[in-house]
Amino acid sequence: MISTLLVANRGEIACRIFRTCRALGIATVAVYSDADADALHVREADTAVRLPGAAPADTYLRGDLVVRAARTAGADAVHPGYGFLSENAGFARAVQDAGLVWVGPPVKAIEMMASKTRAKELMAAAGVPLLAPVDPAQATVDDLPLLLKAAAGGGGRGMRVVRELGALAGEMAAATAEAASAFGDGEVFAEPYVERGRHVEVQIMADAHGTVWALGTRDCSLQRRHQKVIEEAPAPGLDGALRTRLHDAATAAARAVGYRGAGTVEFLVAADGRPYFLEMNTRLQVEHPVTEAVFGLDLVGLQLSVAEGESLPTTPPDPHGHAVEARLYAEDPARDWQPQTGALLTLDVPDEPGLRLDTGYTGGDTIGMHYDPMLAKVIAHAPTRAQAVRLLARALERARIHGPVTNRELLVRSLRHPDFTDARLDTGFYDRHLDALTRTPDDNADRHLAALAAAAHAARHPDAIGTSRFGGWRNLSSQPQTRRYRSEPDGAEHEITYRTTRSGAIDAPGARILTATAGHVTVETDDGVTHRFRLTTHHDRVHVDGATGSYTFTTLPRFTDPTERTEPGSLLAPMPGTVVRLADGLAPGAAVRAGQPLIWLEAMKMEHRILAPATGTLTALHAAPGLQVEVGALLAVVQDAQEEPTP
Repeated sequence: MISTLLVANRGEIACRIFRTCRALGIATVAVYSDADADALHVREADTAVRLPGAAPADTYLRGDLVVRAARTAGADAVHPGYGFLSENAGFARAVQDAGLVWVGPPVKAIEMMASKTRAKELMAAAGVPLLAPVDPAQATVDDLPLLLKAAAGGGGRGMRVVRELGALAGEMAAATAEAASAFGDGEVFAEPYVERGRHVEVQIMADAHGTVWALGTRDCSLQRRHQKVIEEAPAPGLDGALRTRLHDAATAAARAVGYRGAGTVEFLVAADGRPYFLEMNTRLQVEHPVTEAVFGLDLVGLQLSVAEGESLPTTPPDPHGHAVEARLYAEDPARDWQPQTGALLTLDVPDEPGLRLDTGYTGGDTIGMHYDPMLAKVIAHAPTRAQAVRLLARALERARIHGPVTNRELLVRSLRHPDFTDARLDTGFYDRHLDALTRTPDDNADRHLAALAAAAHAARHPDAIGTSRFGGWRNLSSQPQTRRYRSEPDGAEHEITYRTTRSGAIDAPGARILTATAGHVTVETDDGVTHRFRLTTHHDRVHVDGATGSYTFTTLPRFTDPTERTEPGSLLAPMPGTVVRLADGLAPGAAVRAGQPLIWLEAMKMEHRILAPATGTLTALHAAPGLQVEVGALLAVVQDAQEEPTP
């Protein structure tokens, strides 16, 4: 029996595993980097051990330090979570060599599935359908489009879609470099890219006594940068024959490697309904809660039970209803999915029947640059798919999330998009719809009304927002007053004009303020509809939460701040991160073309390209590989070819 468990991970998954441990009476041990010293998973653990440093390579990826931490803290078992060392056979072996229980699959199974190329060979021998590999050196136009994938990778790292033969060599080099940087293994392979395919997977649970469960299907087709955003169970629209084929293939895959514990077999289902094996994840998946909701299981509890040698029942429980999960990220989808950092001031998701929140953050925590930008997973379970989708969309819409920009609005719009509600799913969803899903509506009536609420709040409570941004000015209360706000993240400006009457009431064109207390404002529009808003202020920012959504406004001064101006052609870091590489031959004096990738910046497990803003000459370069930069740091300057040289 396991008495004390160390979780070799951080954030949301560590907190989720601790929750099961508390229910089972198992003591918990956390490990943490310096950047995570006050993280939620550290606060929730019974004991915590520091891993000196901040970068993953120095902390959570140091298997020797994690094993030492387990022994020092008196743990008798280790759970790897997902990511980091969860699929590292050497780490699993080291845990067992130290006399600790490994809450995961056998080392041999991890080794056999570690390389996607080896896994495909094994699956072919087991009769699992595969996409035929393509030799990049022999590829022709008829082989296009191709998908390049890192053999040792995951999470979308080292993946490229190639649609032009002339781009193949360059994309191979880029994928190889990214794979080597992310996984220490630059092996990349190519296979046909299936247009409009669906990502469908099967959850496996197996014990050491020959029982293998195939726990239904999940659809994970809505992805950005080959990383999942919305997942659901069961996968909608699959006929009985296809479901049976996927279950049989997944079970065959698990038996072929002598699997034990929780794992996932992933497939690509083509538009014609043919399934192809992608890979087997020898760990717990991020999206496991939707399977738990549908089958009424605790997969982490089953992992612990199997690790203790217990047998699974011969058959799993019957599934009930439908579950949908949305990943809430600190990122800006409208700006190339840029990760966001800073203080998370509020994280409040409705607690209603059928809803579940898995998170590694609470209000007051700080989102740093070193780790994945996922803040939380919100899961909805209901009798039907339509009900689960509606419940999840409304929960996200009602959530109060203050701080860095998130993908919350994108999630709500995605869940309500006709292609999603009608289950027309494929991995190209965001390629087709992202612009429309992130576009600011032409009719900003709701946003303008929220800005009016902010202005009314400031009029009644002038000390709630720092006056420095207003330049210390005040209008006479009997005269019309104007306040200016910039909404985030779209940058639209709102000018609000209102008048405070002699009786103290606040009137504005088309609306009047009924109440304006310290934290609430009620607005009645001329059509007789009453709108209620909850307001929270932090310095010069106002967070307004209403029935139709949430809005963040920054107060604007009367005059432009000259310090906000930037030299034309300046390339600024859009986020804090590390420069990982530069374009070949990049140096001051080099000729560049508009849109050319010049600098690659890595932040929060994602790689971002800094593009030349115009065709011209690179006149300054301040970036170098390995350099850590803060948001707004000057990386380079490009002088437009049409500009006159600076004397």
